Amino acid sequence: MSTASLPPVAPEVLAEAVEALTARLRKKLDAAVAECAGKATEGADGTVEVRFGEDTLVTLAPGPSGAVTEAGQAVCTCLLAPRCLHRTAVLGAAPLADAEALPGVEAEAAEAAADAPGQGDARPAEPVPASTGASGSGLDATSPSGPGRGPGPGSLSRSGPGPHPAPSPGPVEDVVAVSLTPAQTRAGAALWRAASDALAAGVTAGGTVIQAELLRAAHTARLAGLPRAEAAALRVVRGLRNARERGREQRLSDLTAAFRELLAGAFALASGAAGPGAVGGARRAYEKGGSLRVLGLCREPVLSATGYGGVTTHLLGPEGAFHTVSDVRPGGIGRAKGAGTASVALGGAVLDHAGLARGGLLIAGATVSADGRLGAGRGVRATPVRGVDWSEEPVAALFARPVREAVAAALAAGAEADGGTGSELLGCDVEVLGATEDHVVARVLDGGPLVRLRVAHPHPELPHTANLRRIGGYPGLALRVLGRPDPDRAATLRPLAVAPVPGASHTLRLPEEWLGRADLGYDRLQGDHFPRPEAGAPAPVPVPGGPDPLADAPLWRVRRLLETGVAGGRRAVAEAARGADRAALAVPLRRAGLTGAAELAEGLAAEADRRPRDSFGRLVDASSDGYARAWLASAVHLEAAERALVLASWS
Repeated sequence: MSTASLPPVAPEVLAEAVEALTARLRKKLDAAVAECAGKATEGADGTVEVRFGEDTLVTLAPGPSGAVTEAGQAVCTCLLAPRCLHRTAVLGAAPLADAEALPGVEAEAAEAAADAPGQGDARPAEPVPASTGASGSGLDATSPSGPGRGPGPGSLSRSGPGPHPAPSPGPVEDVVAVSLTPAQTRAGAALWRAASDALAAGVTAGGTVIQAELLRAAHTARLAGLPRAEAAALRVVRGLRNARERGREQRLSDLTAAFRELLAGAFALASGAAGPGAVGGARRAYEKGGSLRVLGLCREPVLSATGYGGVTTHLLGPEGAFHTVSDVRPGGIGRAKGAGTASVALGGAVLDHAGLARGGLLIAGATVSADGRLGAGRGVRATPVRGVDWSEEPVAALFARPVREAVAAALAAGAEADGGTGSELLGCDVEVLGATEDHVVARVLDGGPLVRLRVAHPHPELPHTANLRRIGGYPGLALRVLGRPDPDRAATLRPLAVAPVPGASHTLRLPEEWLGRADLGYDRLQGDHFPRPEAGAPAPVPVPGGPDPLADAPLWRVRRLLETGVAGGRRAVAEAARGADRAALAVPLRRAGLTGAAELAEGLAAEADRRPRDSFGRLVDASSDGYARAWLASAVHLEAAERALVLASWS
């Protein structure tokens, strides 16, 4: 039996166990954690046992939630227990429990945040779009920030030698800060210190001890009423674990983004200047929306790496607002496939998700979250109404909007949402040019840009891939597409549903019961849904690739440097940017006009290579605070620059 059978463990239980170890035992902890693999067996009364030798047995007795939430639920028979290596190693080998599954989360957070004046009844301010920190083209200005009140001396821009300007956060009058309690500020500072040490260590040295410090800081954030900061820390810990175990689902770019989000949020909290989004809420807050009429757009299968599956139905509300109704539960791919025709649990509506995607609802007493999700409260009543074709108003307005304007709105919605994905969708009419490699190339009609259509959900049991491959086999096909723009790729759209273009002769011919559109995650396009090839049609021409400003820009050098730091830690960055390598990093950036990116990368390399000495000339360990600020400044600038290039590719 593998360690996957170990019950989940609350982060604070593991953190306390690691803290209780002596320095000598901490050095042996990672080896002991690896030794736990394959040793878990089922014990009596639902317990899990791990045996070390003949005389040592560690027993985990999870509580009613299925997780180990108290120190007394993990016992060892050795003489050093509970401050022993065996017990701590088993806790370190177990998966981390989700915060939502732990009892008392809301009560603890509310008690710790009770001294916040006016927090309970303050209206949240409208989110402010993040500035790119640039002027002119929106790519590369170098406005130095003033002295900050961050976790360490100085500002985010630098703390070591060499020039290191930071991107400006935007006009002061646009920044809306919330009132933080002293406990929240201290929790942010603790998160910053733990995240800085983890970043300096990297994946190679980010073992159980480093992870435990992050978990302790995450628990402190939870008690201080900072669930978003806690979730960011847990994402980093899980990413470090997967990377050290070389898990298939872990990408270095994802872990880099997780570090950027955690450090940025912790810095804002520790400085006392956090915006409303940095605090977050323990649960999604729903507000009363009164009467609401929503129209179905499409269904999207949901499949997570943690075994959850289901469906999200996208809806259009008044004034073009996007809404969603979701049904996601444990079950994996089978649940995702079957949920497409499951009943909608909203106000007694007698519709399934397939009917809602092509119909609509008139909702009385609606409750709506900040990200547009519709709640199913006790007072909600829903009545089915007739849906509309995509060629009819108000849905047709989605496809009449200029594509660059729609992309800017969709990317802004994704940047403001937790986790970087928003519910804002993009609609456009395209002409298919053909398939190449792993995507379909199309051109937006009426003189628009070339776009790449990529699979939204690549799971082989979902029809996304087969549908997109069939679409790519019909060059010249006019297609109305509704999807989500990819924020990390130039002019790339992940289509969720397609429809015929009104008035076009060479377009789709869909069944009447589909109401003029096909959900690519559930409906399967067949040959008779496409127009017949015309006699004497010209032979297919090579598919143009089109320019890719993101791939052509030398920003990939900065990205590689940042990811090198995440993988190998501070010393890896110093080694990667020494001597001729440092010139090879900065010179191409300056030639491309990316002087800000060059100076930030040089500052990061200089800080990583800083080796302070004491009064006797002996080398001492450098603080990770300055290195973390240099890394974060470069990461924030890179994200803004790449986002601007992606937006420019839609012109």
